[in-house]
Amino acid sequence: MGPEYLSGRRYRQAHGSISTVLNGSISTVLNGTIGAVPNGTIGAVPNGTIGAVPNRTIGAVPNGTIGAVPNGHYFDARPAVPSRPIQVRLALPDATVWLRTDRGVFSAERVDAGTELLLKLAGPPAPQGHLLDLGCGYGPIAVTLARRAPGATVWAVDVNERALQLVRENAAALDLRNIRPARPDEVPAAVRFAGLWSNPPIRIGKEALHHLLSGWLGRLSPDGQGWLVVHKHLGSDSLGAWLAETGVVVHRRASRQGYRILEVRWP
Repeated sequence: MGPEYLSGRRYRQAHGSISTVLNGSISTVLNGTIGAVPNGTIGAVPNGTIGAVPNRTIGAVPNGTIGAVPNGHYFDARPAVPSRPIQVRLALPDATVWLRTDRGVFSAERVDAGTELLLKLAGPPAPQGHLLDLGCGYGPIAVTLARRAPGATVWAVDVNERALQLVRENAAALDLRNIRPARPDEVPAAVRFAGLWSNPPIRIGKEALHHLLSGWLGRLSPDGQGWLVVHKHLGSDSLGAWLAETGVVVHRRASRQGYRILEVRWP
């Protein structure tokens, strides 16, 4: 489809609605955990509307499974791997900080290269309002947003309890008081985000990933922006095409080291 996904095509459903999961999460869909639940079952989600967001309807999600997720993944709620905390260095043009990390979270041994590129190349955060770090891990995106936008509230959302505790510790160590670590179901349904940043968990599978992104992108404010980083070998171009089909506007803003930086917004 080329480097820019133009205006996108809406799903062919009434009123341009998209089938989403409100408060969709990396491994939890409305308190139904993928992997921790026997056979990885996703329960039914009733029809409803996201509320205060025009023409964005939550469609029904039928019962079904996407396959059990083995223990030991960074998207487990309680990692089985023993804790072994270390510190890693996050070096950006505007600051260098050290972050506490641990086994059982995403990119525990170093700041992920894609995450680092996202923080260098994505647009600046809104100075106020609610910002979202989706799949926050130990918090390199969250602490950067909180530092760059001290007047905003930064939601650091993950299902991994060890990751959320690391975010709390890193926020405290850096005296960043505007970060709110939270499980997906702890984010109030009325909150709308001025910006969303994510190095999304591609390895949870396409179906679960689509539910995750459509649900949270549906909670952007009318003028909000989403910023995603995905490697081309992990399906960045097909993901961009799928996003465009949901009705959002998708632009590839940068391509470095095999990573795509995608900007997503509602028309």
